[in-house]
Amino acid sequence: CVLGPWKLRGQKFDVVLTCQLSPVTVGLPGAFLAWLKGVPMAMWVLDLWPDTLKAIGVVKSPKLLAVVSKLVSFIYRRCDLILAQSQSFIPKIKELAKGNSSVVYFPSWAEDVFKSNNIVPAPEVPHMDGGFNVMFAGNVGEAQDFACILSAASLLKDRRDIRWLIVGDGRMMSWVKSEIDALGLKHSVLLLGRHPVERMPEFFAHADAMLVTLADQEIFGMTIPGKLQSYFAAGMPVIAALNGEGAAVIQEAEAGLTCMAGDAEGLAALVIQMSKMSPIDRKKMGTNGLEFSKREFDRQMIVDMAESHLRGLIA
Repeated sequence: CVLGPWKLRGQKFDVVLTCQLSPVTVGLPGAFLAWLKGVPMAMWVLDLWPDTLKAIGVVKSPKLLAVVSKLVSFIYRRCDLILAQSQSFIPKIKELAKGNSSVVYFPSWAEDVFKSNNIVPAPEVPHMDGGFNVMFAGNVGEAQDFACILSAASLLKDRRDIRWLIVGDGRMMSWVKSEIDALGLKHSVLLLGRHPVERMPEFFAHADAMLVTLADQEIFGMTIPGKLQSYFAAGMPVIAALNGEGAAVIQEAEAGLTCMAGDAEGLAALVIQMSKMSPIDRKKMGTNGLEFSKREFDRQMIVDMAESHLRGLIA
């Protein structure tokens, strides 16, 4: 808000686009610059505040959550167009925007790197003959419900043919490491660290199924996890402990198996169920996800949609 006007002095723009991952305060300089330049503002909402703050326990005070809610409403009401990452976000956004903004569905897409061929499997993953590898790739945080993942792994720790491969890092990693020690899971849960997105296909090459989980909170039932697009684009079958829209997408695509969020026993059962499936049946699920991705999450299609929305604002 302070440096932006100076750095952009004398320059003219048609529209301001704000990409709101987290925190929502990125909308403040967007709204200010849109006002200053006299142009419309669009905002892509990928993380719904204050609901996410409440769900992961970052903010517990009702008074502070109310203040954040007012801030979100202030930003939304200054948007001419809000792009929502899931259909379930739309009613909540409209409520906070108080009718001042147009709100449309606008999903994420997977990077083209997941469509690569001739992948050499990552050397960081120890070889295992005849086993079943379940891979989680992404942020290791409160929202991802690693308590559920490790509980499921603990239920299956006597199954030496099943491994859980964790690719990523995050705020919960220290806790995850201590739980792995406490539950005696060092042989079955492998922490492979954080790696560039360009290398993800090398790690995916070791997986028999990809894992996606979110905590059992209302806000996460409204979310389509970003990793789902990557899993689909890579043609991988999915095992999920999810509620709401994320689970519905997997079911509609016929791309994997789902259970309720937080259901460790259900998750363990899904892993066993998929491990018993033939490679042909698992490949069919992966192909279903890939075809769904081409229809619903194609990068060029979504970028064209964004361009159309922005041109509409300018018109």
